[in-house]
Amino acid sequence: MSGTARRSAMSIAMFVSASVLLAQGASSPAPLQTSTVGMPARIEELVLPGSELVAEPIVDRKAPIVLRITAVYPHGTAHRYDLEFYGLEPGRFDLRDYLERKEGSPLGDVPPIPVEVRSVIPAGKIKPHELDPGPIPSLGGYQTLLIAGGVLWALGLGAILFAGRRRRRAAMEAEARPVTLAERLRPYVDDAVAGRLAPAQKAELERMLLVYWRRKLHLEDLPAAEAIAQMRADAEGGELLRQLESWLHRREPPTEVDLAALLEPYRHLPSEEPGNEEATTPA
Repeated sequence: MSGTARRSAMSIAMFVSASVLLAQGASSPAPLQTSTVGMPARIEELVLPGSELVAEPIVDRKAPIVLRITAVYPHGTAHRYDLEFYGLEPGRFDLRDYLERKEGSPLGDVPPIPVEVRSVIPAGKIKPHELDPGPIPSLGGYQTLLIAGGVLWALGLGAILFAGRRRRRAAMEAEARPVTLAERLRPYVDDAVAGRLAPAQKAELERMLLVYWRRKLHLEDLPAAEAIAQMRADAEGGELLRQLESWLHRREPPTEVDLAALLEPYRHLPSEEPGNEEATTPA
């Protein structure tokens, strides 16, 4: 057999052997991969025999290795994987311990996948103590600000409601309080001083005063002319009656009048509706 024929035969034999190995899902042990604590590392295109593998769920949060399978591809009867892992403590580990079959069967002939996680802490340094569980700290100034804002808002709302209640109560009291005679007389007197008093208002003002003082001085049984004479002579009511006559019956009534002093005797008197008696005003 010539040299060319022998080389062709050897190439065919190697191709067949490789095909058989591929069909059987043969794989060789993975080389040692290294990383440092907390830093992720990747293993790509790793062929592992058998059915599809998945990473074990994380049950123990203190496990030293966290493993993820980022990609998986069919590879004959085997599968090809891209793995990513990182270590939480230094040491040598086997990623095989963190894999399981997707359908739950045993790992079987999956070879070791050694990794080494190195520490970046200098020699002689100890591992920090784990934190003891304790109460959650308060929010500090922000929480205090929220509480203060809530208190101020509640105080402002209370002040608004209280002021509104006071206004409503004052209005109700004002409505319930009987109108004094002075309050009934004041608009008539103001219009009389300003020269705006209509004839009907003049007659009403005069009638109100005459009826009031006739009752107050108990002059109901006297004739009208005699009762008016006694009312004019009265020290308390005569001043207002005489001033009223000046406004009503003079062509040029006085312009400077102390209304407060003039109405003071009637300020706290209850308003009374005049009776049906007729008061006669002097001509």
